Amino acid sequence: MLTMTEKAVTEIRNLTELPEAPQGGGMRISTDPTAGGMSMTLAATPADDDTVLDTDGVRLFLDSTAATLLDDKTLDAVAGPTGQTQFAIAEQST
Repeated sequence: MLTMTEKAVTEIRNLTELPEAPQGGGMRISTDPTAGGMSMTLAATPADDDTVLDTDGVRLFLDSTAATLLDDKTLDAVAGPTGQTQFAIAEQST
């Protein structure tokens, strides 16, 4: 199952607590077959087939394909080159 670092939990919490974020929602990771990757968006509720992860009150919704692809991964938050937060996927530490 996908795990989240403390930094990722903190950053997702910061995003979901913004005034424009859907109340009581979470962050959704979904696959984008046309772009050949995944996207992260704020979501009010999970889709019917989403896997819902809750870590310290932070909710992460994964579409079925993303849940499979990220099953043994860790989500982290890192500072990008411009100082903006970026999310990164890494192998889980054993």
